[in-house]
Amino acid sequence: MAPYRRLSLVLFALVAAAGLRAASAAPAPSLPPVMAAEMSLGNPKAKVTMIEYASASCPHCAHFNNDVFPELKKKYIDTGKVRYVFREVLTPPEQFAGIAFLVARCAGPDKYFPVLDEVFHQQAAIYESGDLPGGLLKIAEKFGLSKDQVAACTADEKAVQALNDRVSKADHDGFNATPTFVIGSTRIEGVKPLGDFVAVLDPLVAR
Repeated sequence: MAPYRRLSLVLFALVAAAGLRAASAAPAPSLPPVMAAEMSLGNPKAKVTMIEYASASCPHCAHFNNDVFPELKKKYIDTGKVRYVFREVLTPPEQFAGIAFLVARCAGPDKYFPVLDEVFHQQAAIYESGDLPGGLLKIAEKFGLSKDQVAACTADEKAVQALNDRVSKADHDGFNATPTFVIGSTRIEGVKPLGDFVAVLDPLVAR
């Protein structure tokens, strides 16, 4: 993508040097259990778990987050019926996704999803501006992180390796698109209307 020829922040170079990698589809017989390092919402003891594989740089993921997820969250997650788990994936532009995830984690567990929500809502405008690093920095500052803190966060080799480890786990789950959702034995690929999720979730939460 052309904007990467006009990098305005050194943090992009730091992340690139650390070796963030994009995920690719790889078949696997079963999904791994939810790990402690994965971010989630809702009741951890809910009998239904919904896993989303998504990238902060994916326009389709932004569409789901902005237009479908709020009502789904209100209906199932906020009521304690469903536990929602977010699995981080890197899709082009990978550096944008990687830095967004790192910044969200550096902001703290309570701000992780609010930061991502802001990234998804601002994603189209940031792409249109061509200033991807600057757009992410503005979001980071909105959530209390300075430019120096963002640079330190994205230069943290342990944090970058931890992200790569999480991406590797998602890589081996055998998804073919972002977003991909796994609810029990059902896999939903791409953005679907709320009704499609209701059709899968209602029978499971009613058991």
